Amino acid sequence: MKTVALISGGKDSCFNMMHCVAEGHEIVALANLKPKDKDELDSYMYQTVGHQAIELYAEAMGLPLYRHTIQGTAVSTERDYLPLEGDEVEDLYQLLVRVKSELEVEAVAVGAILSDYQRVRVENVCLRLGLTPLAYLWRREQAPLLQEMVDCGMEAIIIKVAAMGLEPDRHLGLSLRQILPHMLKMQQKYGLNVCGEGGEYETFTLDCPLFKKRIIVDEQETVIHSADAFAPVGYIRFKKLHLEDKDDPRCAQDRIKDLPLTTSHTLMEAFKADIGSVDVASSAMYDPPVPMMEPVTEGVSPCCHSKECYFSVGGVTALSDNVLEISTRQAMDTLKGEVERLGRTLSEVFSMCLYVKKMADFAGVNAVYKTYFGINPPVRICVETVLPENVLFLLDAQGWRRGTGDGDHERRTMHVQGLSHWAPANIGPYSQATVVDGRVYVAGQIPLVPGSMTLVSGDIIVQSRLALQHVASVLGALCPGVAVPDALLAICYTVHPQFVTAARQQWNTPSHHSLTEFVVVPGLPRGAAVEWQVYAPASCMNVTAFVDKCRDSFDCDEAVTSCLECYAEMLDKIDRDWSDVPLLRVFFPAKLCSYQSLFTSLSSSLQRKSGAVVTFSLVPVIQLSDDMKLMSMCH
Repeated sequence: MKTVALISGGKDSCFNMMHCVAEGHEIVALANLKPKDKDELDSYMYQTVGHQAIELYAEAMGLPLYRHTIQGTAVSTERDYLPLEGDEVEDLYQLLVRVKSELEVEAVAVGAILSDYQRVRVENVCLRLGLTPLAYLWRREQAPLLQEMVDCGMEAIIIKVAAMGLEPDRHLGLSLRQILPHMLKMQQKYGLNVCGEGGEYETFTLDCPLFKKRIIVDEQETVIHSADAFAPVGYIRFKKLHLEDKDDPRCAQDRIKDLPLTTSHTLMEAFKADIGSVDVASSAMYDPPVPMMEPVTEGVSPCCHSKECYFSVGGVTALSDNVLEISTRQAMDTLKGEVERLGRTLSEVFSMCLYVKKMADFAGVNAVYKTYFGINPPVRICVETVLPENVLFLLDAQGWRRGTGDGDHERRTMHVQGLSHWAPANIGPYSQATVVDGRVYVAGQIPLVPGSMTLVSGDIIVQSRLALQHVASVLGALCPGVAVPDALLAICYTVHPQFVTAARQQWNTPSHHSLTEFVVVPGLPRGAAVEWQVYAPASCMNVTAFVDKCRDSFDCDEAVTSCLECYAEMLDKIDRDWSDVPLLRVFFPAKLCSYQSLFTSLSSSLQRKSGAVVTFSLVPVIQLSDDMKLMSMCH
């Protein structure tokens, strides 16, 4: 993509540009926000020290430079950001509006490593302008990252220090190579961020493999901003600089191709080598037959449940009696109406499951779906299932009333939109994960290469392990200390019965104690072979259960009654009742019976057993984890 790079002059924005080029993007311009009357601003967003050299920086790269003077301040310092007049974020918006009006840019390079504050605001601006954020340093381990910068020929010097263990007279002017050993010691001693992500230090890049000329500092002075005895703050002010030609006529791609850069390719090669799997397609197999389901006629209607802070809506269907867009809007309006009938709003929905009859319809459904949610949309699972002939899709939703508590009882959401090597960006209107009342819900993860958002090449082992690695990355980022083995419930969707064994092997490590179900479906997003849906505790236990009933013959009412009895027994053992079941998800092989029959039997049986309406979604699939399973229930 044609990319404008946000630069401060520092190492991170520069090194991220190198990663962008390595991933095949083209840097066509630079953009910088500068202070009006002084060297250093009290800014939450921008590095301004060293701004005197930015013009030479652009000339060294041979690229056009767009600059804008910072007028605003950090007015909104909340976790999330909405456009606010007078905020310094709006200066970035104005700068990129100008760039986009003059150049055909598609993406914005940003060197964020750990700051959610900065990431959220840059992504907000990019979303408003239809630009893709490229943040290949995001959540990289800092010590190896700084070492990689050194090994890749980044020549940057320390131009500001502001932390215990860093002194202006000793450390200003040091190179990255020189400061690295000291920062490793300070990390051990004081817990400093090796890359300066806590504001410990700032840098200015004098040369790198992308530069056509190097910057030479002829004259500088040291300014002591604060003479604090424990953490003095000082910075370098450049007074005279010049450019020096480099004898290297190669293009940017050629200059970096042999460097030890971490790229999508190197990461995937190392990943495959680590698990000992080969980069080949799965062996040829028969395609499992997809049964046809009779159309639904009547009595299939949404159900909803509300208890204390929670609410849920299940069984919302879009019928094929209209064009896709209209049917989708009708279904979403039905969901909205059910939620509002409970006295809640769609903004309080934190998790959605979308089951489509044909994955080819997904883009059309998604175009309407996204108009119903704003910032931090719900996490979402999307799979193709064996729905009745006249049903386009089925969805269910879970929600949590906002403002009912704090700490672990507050809803927190991870909604990363930038391309990075960390985990797949949210390529649609969903969030990667959300924490609600001590539980973390992770969006369905498929095996995409994060840096390119393409499906990984490889067999089911590669795909299953990579998707689980994404689950781990998301869990660890939103809830440090929570890992995949902590999961309480996992549903693995795969597209072939013969993939179940391999997927199960990737999950079943000695430390995994969670409940799992493996479901065979006709298709998954992007043509993936596997998708993982995982719930985990953030601070307290959840209630989950699976029930399956195996019989030589199938009687709809008898099977439902038997399963519900088993489920009720399990609830009783953990001192729960049906009112504690927020949303019951029932999977069954479509070949067993009609959707209409099972829906009617399940609805009436639940009413008799519980004495109240239980929210449920009935999901027909090709097969459960083995051919003997007739039904699986989970919540």
